[in-house]
Amino acid sequence: MAYSEELAERVRAILADRPDVVEKKMFGGLTFMLRGNMCCGIQQDGLMVRVGPEKYTEALAQPHAHAMDLGGRPMRGMVKVALEGLALDAALAAWVQQGVQFASSLPAK
Repeated sequence: MAYSEELAERVRAILADRPDVVEKKMFGGLTFMLRGNMCCGIQQDGLMVRVGPEKYTEALAQPHAHAMDLGGRPMRGMVKVALEGLALDAALAAWVQQGVQFASSLPAK
C-alpha cells in the first residue's frame, strides 16, 4: 500500500523538534514512534492516531474520524482521520499532538 508523501512531510514538520521520534514502515504505511511506542502513522488514505482507550469515543466523535481496523480487526484506542479532516495545518497538528500525548504516557520500549 502506498501512503501520501505530502502528508508524511507535514507530519515530519510537526514532529521535527522531537529527537525521541523515529519513523518506521509498518501496517502498509509509515508510522511515527515516540520512545518505541506508536503515536501516529500514515496509511494510504489518512492519518492513524493512537489516542488510547480513554479518549477513543471522544476522538471518534470528531469530524472525519472513524474507527481504525487492520484486516477487518478493530484497533480500539486508534482512530483514522480522513484527508479531508487534515487540510488545515492546525487540524493535523492537533491530531498529531493527541497521538504524542498518549504515547508519552507509556513507558519507553
